[in-house]
Amino acid sequence: MKLVAKDIIKDPYVLELLELEDNPSFRENDLEAELIAKIREFLLELGRGFAFVARQKRVQTELSDFYIDLVFYNYILKCFVILDLKRGKLTHQDIGQMDMYVNMFDELEKAPEDNPTIGIILCADKDNTVVKYSSLKDNEQLFVSKYQMYFPTEEELKAELERDVLEI
Repeated sequence: MKLVAKDIIKDPYVLELLELEDNPSFRENDLEAELIAKIREFLLELGRGFAFVARQKRVQTELSDFYIDLVFYNYILKCFVILDLKRGKLTHQDIGQMDMYVNMFDELEKAPEDNPTIGIILCADKDNTVVKYSSLKDNEQLFVSKYQMYFPTEEELKAELERDVLEI
């Protein structure tokens, strides 16, 4: 299951289907609303086996309510996949929040025959150092993927490849 889960996670997701400008003034809930409006196309972008379950799924602790942006079920992996949308740069708090969501969802929502829940944080700006030193490295059910509003230009692709080579 672990290898299969990694095979379905993309980085980056290209959300050109939303036809949104890469505008710093739009908010996460604007992005979420557009994804829901174009859910069929978004399911195709996610990949095979995804079915939409919920938007703003409420999970509760003793004192607080939390809302998971989007919940899917992948019938190939036989598990829930929860998405948290982040408009800006990834933070370690975002990763801790997703870790909590995955743990709560596993305990409160998944059936005994389901595989463990997968959590994906979709962010506009992924800080690989934050990813490296966070709980992601020890948790094979948490993923961070960057999203971009449009396919990059040839020059942007070259710059990205050069940056990746320098990081290795």
